[in-house]
Formats: sequence, structure tokens, C-alpha cells
Amino acid sequence: MAIKRWEIPVFDSIDAQRLYIKEHLAASCVALGELGFDNGVSGLLSVRDPEFLDHFWLSPYGVAFGDVSVSKLVEVNINGITLSGDYPINDDEFVTHSAVYSLRTDVMSVVHAHTMYAEAYSTLGVLLDPITYEACAFYKDHSIYTDFELSFGTVEEAKNIAYTLGENKACILQNHGLITVGQTIDEAVWWLISMERSCKAQILADSCGKPLRIANDIAEARAEKVGSAFSGWLNFQPLYSKAVSKFPFLLQ
Repeated sequence: MAIKRWEIPVFDSIDAQRLYIKEHLAASCVALGELGFDNGVSGLLSVRDPEFLDHFWLSPYGVAFGDVSVSKLVEVNINGITLSGDYPINDDEFVTHSAVYSLRTDVMSVVHAHTMYAEAYSTLGVLLDPITYEACAFYKDHSIYTDFELSFGTVEEAKNIAYTLGENKACILQNHGLITVGQTIDEAVWWLISMERSCKAQILADSCGKPLRIANDIAEARAEKVGSAFSGWLNFQPLYSKAVSKFPFLLQ
């Protein structure tokens, strides 16, 4: 049956909603793996449970993104205590996710992965410029955390990152990479992918000369369209369909 209009689904039961977010979390991991965003055991994707809002579903620690399936996901509480699942979790990274969830009740998903161009761009210690329409999604909607010390993975550092993220959809972690958030896992993952692409575009443009910025009023208007929660969710749907079609095991 043809899709006449894309809409974020609404569910008749919590169980159906939970299964949906777990399937999309697993597909998000696989999609990132396909894009080459694996980096050893680094990176963590999480999504808030739809019923128990202080419970979260996580990507399993030590499993390649491309090998993640629904059955491998891990459920934890806000303190990172495992409630279900057979795999360990990335404690150092979850503490930051936990801090973001505690500060931002609107956030349903947090994503962090080590991507090449974002890592390179993060060393500059500057925000992205609105030089492409895609980058406009982050216009006045991202921040940069510059105070990394040896305390990464501590509660104090995690709280500092969460406060620096503020009300934004993304934060550049200087000399480290990106963290993105969303009202759905689809949205949060798309912002990570889109911001990685925007970092790449910025690096390439800067290497050629002095790129021209999009005018502020146009960037702001564009941000309202390409930077909306719905836009983030929608842009991930082709990747979800492709991941499920190519790797049906992820639904198991």
C-alpha cells in the first residue's frame, strides 16, 4: 500500500511502541556500521523506554555496530544498572547519556559515535558555520564542550557536558567528537550522520579557500525546516528500510 503521507507513528500499546524503538535502535546501530562509524568498542546509542522513563535501551558494549540486533540490546536504569540483556554496557559513556536524560526530560534518545571528520573538526574548537543547507540544521542549535580533562567518564564531567549541550540538538566535544539528541532514536542518529557530513563539508571547503556563509536570516529559516524533529526522523527512514532489507537479522 502506498504511503500517502509520512508521519511519526502513534501506538495503541506500550509493548508495540517499545518493540518499535528497539527495532529502530538496532537498525540505527547497523546503519552506522554500514557508514563505517565503528571505532573499536567506542560509541553508544541509547533510547528512553516509553513506559518507564528512567529506563533506557542501549547498544551492547563490545559488539560491532553492524552485528547489533534487538535481542542484543541492554536495558538499564538511570544509574546504569542492568535490568535485562546479556551484554555489558559502556559505563564511561553511559554516565554522559544519563546526565543528559536527567537534565533534558524532552530528550528520548542520545547518540555518540567516533566519526572521522567530526573528530578532526572537533580539534579546531569552533562551531560549524552555515555554509550548506544541511549545516543550517545546526544553526544556533549546537554547542562546543572545551573543558575535557582526565576525568572523562565521571559524573562531574558528564554533568558539565550535559549543561554545555543545553537545549541544543548537538554538542561538539573538543578533541573527541559529537553527541546528538532527539525525540526519537531516528532523529538523534540522523543528526549525528548529518553533522558528520557537515563537518566534512566544512573541512573540505576550508581547505579550498574561504567559504561563503549563508545569510543569517536564510540560515534561520532553513533551520526551522531541515532542523525540525520531524525532519530528523524522516531523513532516517530510508536508512532504516535499507538496513532492515539488507540485514533482516537485526529484527531478531
